[in-house]
Amino acid sequence: MRTGIVAFAENGSLDDLAGQLERAEGAGFDTAWVPQIFGWDTLTALAVAGRATSSIELGTAVVPTYPRHPMMLAAQALTTNAAVGGRLALGIGLSHKVVIDDLLGMSYDKPAVHMRDYLNILGPLLRERAVNHHGTTMRTQIGLSIATEMAPTPPVLIAAMADHMLRLAGSAADGTILWMTGPATVESHVVPLITKAAADAGRSAPRVVVGLPIRLTNDPDGARAQANDQFAIYGTLPSYAAMLEREGAATPGDVALVGDEAALTAGLRRVSDAGATDFEAAPFGNSEETERTIAFLASRPLG
Repeated sequence: MRTGIVAFAENGSLDDLAGQLERAEGAGFDTAWVPQIFGWDTLTALAVAGRATSSIELGTAVVPTYPRHPMMLAAQALTTNAAVGGRLALGIGLSHKVVIDDLLGMSYDKPAVHMRDYLNILGPLLRERAVNHHGTTMRTQIGLSIATEMAPTPPVLIAAMADHMLRLAGSAADGTILWMTGPATVESHVVPLITKAAADAGRSAPRVVVGLPIRLTNDPDGARAQANDQFAIYGTLPSYAAMLEREGAATPGDVALVGDEAALTAGLRRVSDAGATDFEAAPFGNSEETERTIAFLASRPLG
């Protein structure tokens, strides 16, 4: 299981992000994942800040699809991938009805159909630089004048949790990127569905990126209480709430990895044994706690 870490561009400068990425690379992390929420555009930020690094994989976690036509996302992803020397992992997702419909005023109708159409346009544009697709929610006939030798095709990972989305991630993408989904659910639900879908489609084994809050601490109860406060929104969003319920977790704090070195080592082993190919660490707490957690993760054999 490869180990990655979340890097935030939301509340700082691009120089701050570049520093985070440099430190992650220097510490030996395999991947740095940058969220796309309401701040900087993640792909643009990575195209700029990512050039401060040379070997670490740089992932988006995740770019919402509805606000961005797949042709524009393909062009932007290829541009970013060229800028960082072919080290981009393109994580995309539907976002949530409360964001797309309530905040942006766009239709969130038929999300699974939308994602299938989206991938049927995005994939060919990333690979062959041309597409002719007439689907249920989108139709596109267009090409990109970006030479394949200048910009390699990045892997595409879908934020998939429901059955139909996991099957789509296995059959039409390179894997899934999860958040707030515990190891029991990864093992019993995510891995079987996505692996079978990939095999049935003749695709290679999919990546399963598991993202969870993590803190090295001698006060696990206090850490879980803070996780419940800091990540409370994820207990209210239907897709995440369904994964928590499947896990038998009452709150986000119940799936957070918290405790001393032995507890975190055991937690990471459970994630790996569940079938995760990647762990996306989201350290939380004050700056001292975060640094201790990062140091712990960096001290483990990575790769």
